[in-house]
Amino acid sequence: MDKADLRIAVLMGTKDGAAFIDEQLQSLLAQSHPLIDLWISDDGSVDGTVPIIEAWKSRWTKGRVTLVEGPGRGFAANFRSMILDRRIDADFYAFSDQDDVWEPDRLESAIRWMHAFGAEIPLMFCSRTATMTETGSLAGHSPLFRRPPSFRNALVQSIAGGNTILLNRTARDLLARASARTGFVSHDWWAYLIVTGAGGVVHYDPRPLVRYRQHAANLVGANVSWAARVSRLGRLFKGEFADWTDLNLAGLAVNRDLLTPDAVACLDLFASGRQGSLFQRLRTLPASGVYRQTLPGTLGLYLAFVLGRI
Repeated sequence: MDKADLRIAVLMGTKDGAAFIDEQLQSLLAQSHPLIDLWISDDGSVDGTVPIIEAWKSRWTKGRVTLVEGPGRGFAANFRSMILDRRIDADFYAFSDQDDVWEPDRLESAIRWMHAFGAEIPLMFCSRTATMTETGSLAGHSPLFRRPPSFRNALVQSIAGGNTILLNRTARDLLARASARTGFVSHDWWAYLIVTGAGGVVHYDPRPLVRYRQHAANLVGANVSWAARVSRLGRLFKGEFADWTDLNLAGLAVNRDLLTPDAVACLDLFASGRQGSLFQRLRTLPASGVYRQTLPGTLGLYLAFVLGRI
């Protein structure tokens, strides 16, 4: 099949996004790929978000726009509801926030990479992002990661935002099967864990293919500042990261049958080390092979693991 004939389903979660959603939808319409169905799950907007979406139905020339009511339990549950929605049928599946701006080749770049693989392999494409202010001015970029994506990395780090992810049908079906059994911390981290754990392939593109909008409540340039890196380390040592890891491991526990033997062995070493004595922690973490993308991040991981903060 010609790449131009492949249908993409874009899964967008919305909640009170009237201020910026029109600009995001314009960037989706400007995508170089011609066949895009837009599925929007609105999670209880009380501003003008829904009327804006309704007005776009007649303007959308790439496929269909379908608006559904979200579960009303937060962003993770909203994206989970779309992952599980079997009415959404396409060749590829992309996640979308309501207030970003996509570069015109964001989807085409992902399909081009996937075209080299067989359809039976779970595939996930993700990328770096540019950060912008509420008014659209460039603020910086997310960290540039150079180590290969893998399950050993996914156990302790989510490398890319959901707004950059595209899955092939095999990966989406795998993710839906796993997500039917459990909730998750965030759809992007969960997708990274499941696809790599099941032996799929993840590609991280160093180009910033999405402009991520940071709002006034967040620090401008937070993804790149040293202050933000210190803040992340602070959350690590306060134990917040441990809570997220608990949820991830609980989800993986009910999906062990989907994981490769190598992933199961790594998972068991990592999980047992977290519960063990200091000696056991010192022995099992290196044996598991888990790593973060940067040397300071990995050193911080080891220290937090030894102190029982992860």
